[in-house]
Amino acid sequence: MYQQVLSQQQQYFASGVTKDLNWRKQQLKQLQLLLSKHESELLHALQQDLGKPAFEALLSEINYLHTDIKHCLKKLTSWARPRRVGTGLRTFPAMAFIQPEPYGSVLIISAWNYPLQLALAPLVAVLSAGNCAVVKPSELAPATSAIMARLLPLYLDKEAVVVIEGGVAETTELLKLPFDHIMYTGNGQVGKIVLRAAAEHLTPVTLELGGKSPVYVDSSADLKLTAQRIAWGKWLNAGQTCIAPDYILAHKDIAQALADEIKAQLHQMYGDDPKLSPDYGRIINLRHLQRVRSYLDGLDVYCGGVVDEEQLYFSPTLVLDPPLDSRLMTEEIFGPVLPLLPISSFDAAVRFVQKRDKPLSAYLFSNNSTQQQQWVEQISSGSQCINDVLMFMAVSELPFGGVGPSGMGQYSGKAGFEQFSHLKSVLKRPLWPEPPVRFAPYADWKRKVLGWLS
Repeated sequence: MYQQVLSQQQQYFASGVTKDLNWRKQQLKQLQLLLSKHESELLHALQQDLGKPAFEALLSEINYLHTDIKHCLKKLTSWARPRRVGTGLRTFPAMAFIQPEPYGSVLIISAWNYPLQLALAPLVAVLSAGNCAVVKPSELAPATSAIMARLLPLYLDKEAVVVIEGGVAETTELLKLPFDHIMYTGNGQVGKIVLRAAAEHLTPVTLELGGKSPVYVDSSADLKLTAQRIAWGKWLNAGQTCIAPDYILAHKDIAQALADEIKAQLHQMYGDDPKLSPDYGRIINLRHLQRVRSYLDGLDVYCGGVVDEEQLYFSPTLVLDPPLDSRLMTEEIFGPVLPLLPISSFDAAVRFVQKRDKPLSAYLFSNNSTQQQQWVEQISSGSQCINDVLMFMAVSELPFGGVGPSGMGQYSGKAGFEQFSHLKSVLKRPLWPEPPVRFAPYADWKRKVLGWLS
């Protein structure tokens, strides 16, 4: 069945319909319309799946998508133009340019933690580039998956965009097919499976994975503002954010004060009992809740640690100075637990991060401009923020993607357009007679001319 879906898409792509810029823009406008007309339904689905507060869902999912679409609509014509490049004397007279062209049919396998954004943001890039798409939403967010399966065919070209719901079995079957590109968002273990499957057809792959995103807080930082920003970024979506701070390295002189301030900010944001707060979400399912809770085994909890399995509730939790060999420090947490470790210096923090896998994001809080520059130069990560967390996602011109174990490839804005485009090189020369320098026989004078032209 899925082979037939792909074959039909490939035939439709071959017709050239999706290459037309007007078609691409119309699809993006239809996606805008879907988000606007069905906002309340989408918010309800996100609340059902993750207990997302409406403001949080608007900020991180629906409004994010609106901004992304507006940016693409504004820039698409210029992105799609041929890009002239210089030619040099050896090809004179000639013209050379780079022509972006779509790949064909793209498989998008999205994640559950931001189930709307992580399905539709890649789709925005895929359609902007002129491709067809098969969208496989996460089965772990069934309400959001169902509403996308219902609404996308009503608003988008059904020949070009198909939604396939299901779980591991359906994804496994889709990965057997020769798509022209695969986009996967999720964990590294499944990312390896996707990459192996893609290798069978030499299919290019974009992997958006995760990892342990570090934060270093220097003694020069404003502790109240730092704690406020960290607490917001960490406990947004109940900690189920791939770019959320995964652990804090705090200068030893301010580590305890920072912990106290984070605790105070949590109280300010969520009250005496976050379980009663309308602004705090829930864990996606019982399995993930139990996984995160197991990370606390044998550890002292500084604040939080309250769990209600029936309501899938896990309170905002802070742990001070856990052992480095604990699961809390060796595995991506992807939940509402934040370890904080004192460290002797900025240089020690840099060495600590450098010894571990390259993270998806890395954060620094410091008023020291030298440290800021060194952090950017010495820490390899997908993205970085100085004196904030997560907010690079609000800049449409910044590409988003990982490096090494945290992913490969980038999307968002122009980077997304180019990620799902083949940048084809083209050289045009007139059929004029030319000096016979490059043709045999290769006389000595031709070697001299070749050296002059080099």
